Amino acid sequence: MLSTMVIHLKTQPLFVLLLSFIGFITFLRNFIIFLKWIFITFLRTPKNLVQSYGSWALITGSTDGIGKAFAFQLAQKGLNLILVARNLNKLQQVSSEIKTQNPNIKVKIIVVDFSFDVTKGIQEMKKGIEGLDIGVLINNVGVTYPRAMFFHEVDENIWKNIVKVNLEGTTLVTMAVLPSMIGRKKGAIVNIGSGASIVVPSHPLFSIYAATKAYIDQFSRCLYDEYKHHGIDVQCQVPLYVKTKMTSRVASIEKSSLFSPTPEKYAKAGVAQIGYGWRSMPYWPHSIQWWFASLLPQSLLDAWRLSIGLNRRIKT
Repeated sequence: MLSTMVIHLKTQPLFVLLLSFIGFITFLRNFIIFLKWIFITFLRTPKNLVQSYGSWALITGSTDGIGKAFAFQLAQKGLNLILVARNLNKLQQVSSEIKTQNPNIKVKIIVVDFSFDVTKGIQEMKKGIEGLDIGVLINNVGVTYPRAMFFHEVDENIWKNIVKVNLEGTTLVTMAVLPSMIGRKKGAIVNIGSGASIVVPSHPLFSIYAATKAYIDQFSRCLYDEYKHHGIDVQCQVPLYVKTKMTSRVASIEKSSLFSPTPEKYAKAGVAQIGYGWRSMPYWPHSIQWWFASLLPQSLLDAWRLSIGLNRRIKT
């Protein structure tokens, strides 16, 4: 049978053989990518975060949504927690809930309002974390527009707040935590990015938000290369829609679904991917959406995103 196939191939024109070879290589490449995705998503063993990085984790924006869910997941992994947010009452409530479920871990709370005097807040945070072996940093704090808006409509206070929280806050928190990681030659930094700056070519009517998340992506990529030789893993995690208060307000997502998971489902997937690669889309249905988006022309995606934004303006 093999000899018959060889004889048949010899009778084919050269361009047919060339096209067949290209097709086979393309199929083999995509099949390997698919197998790698299966392994990464479902089979790879998560790292022991305490052994790999240290006994403390710091989470910004830790009183709601993804940040709060990360805090609970990391507590279940045995890490002590430093919860950073602007609302003291919420911090105390989340701390109490976590310690009730995980009585053997320690929880510290630090009040930092990233939309106010972030420099002063970082100084207070530095005092609060002094002497602690912070092994994991989750830079989760972030804000967006109150609604879909054209660039010229965005109030100065709104866009300055977005830049201050998303860009300046993430940068300064990372700068505050990084030296101790360098000294211990281990650590993991997870920056929460967004599909708004990575999966789609543009995010009209939320342009400043998308631009700050593009900064987070490139910031993570550069730090990954700068500090991997120091034993520090830097990663940008890329969620699409997660059912949080922010997405409920700006994207009208009122309930969770397969493609808009709860923060708890996302955080569970996110913790499992810490330390593996500089960019990660932990929640597997989101990665399927990303793959489909990659097949579409950018002009079509641009028009689709703009139409969604315009529809949201009508509804609000």
